[in-house]
Amino acid sequence: MKYTKITETPSHYNDLEQMDTHTILKSINEEDKKVALAVEEVVPQISKLVDALSERFLKGGRLFYIGAGTSGRLGILDASEIPPTFGMPHERVVGIIAGGDYAIRKAVENAEDDTRQAWLDLQQHAIDTNDVLVGIAASGTTPYVLGGLKMAKEHNILTACVTNNPGSPITEACDMPIAVNVGPEFLTGSTRMKSGTSQKLVLNMISTALMIKIGKVKGNKMVNMQLTNDKLVDRGTRYIVEGLGVTYAEAEQLLKTHGSVKKALEASGK
Repeated sequence: MKYTKITETPSHYNDLEQMDTHTILKSINEEDKKVALAVEEVVPQISKLVDALSERFLKGGRLFYIGAGTSGRLGILDASEIPPTFGMPHERVVGIIAGGDYAIRKAVENAEDDTRQAWLDLQQHAIDTNDVLVGIAASGTTPYVLGGLKMAKEHNILTACVTNNPGSPITEACDMPIAVNVGPEFLTGSTRMKSGTSQKLVLNMISTALMIKIGKVKGNKMVNMQLTNDKLVDRGTRYIVEGLGVTYAEAEQLLKTHGSVKKALEASGK
């Protein structure tokens, strides 16, 4: 199937090296303004994924992200923020990058070209039919991601993707494609820019909506956040003050006694 690889099409801007600093930044900003509107177009697809994901999650399933380069790093970033923000175990949302953890900081040559490695990486986590696999690839052609999705489908695991090329192979390789058309990059082919930004937005939406759906949020508060520093303890204390109408000192004691905002509120009948 032929398709236009939007992420490789020429930038709308030329002679970048001749631009003054303000023009460069203004132009990048103009392109960035298009990203949220492009994400808006795929909200229905994201919604379907979140509903399917939350159903499996409530039964003990997990969410896996796989990707290479920027896409892989964004998956790891989203996964790594779930435990501190929502108090979930690290193994419930897992980010995997081609080349392993070393590739988070430094590129690993040819790691993304191995069609078999993603499935081997997923096997280390004993992925099964209760889980959901989301492949992230701006190009929609990354062999590492395509191979992982193909094998997951063969094992009856629900699959989805986040890509920036509608009609690309990855959209055919998964059950629930999410293709965000952000147009050409300001710097031709530099998908760490608009494409990466759109992926970050979509992953934020998936994981945040999922956590809300499974009861990890109350009102608009992160009541299950891990209290790992003074700032978060203060935030949790203020949540209790607001929720129960007690003094700051009383709220602080409740938080210390119960260990989380949610438990403190529940103990008080809220």
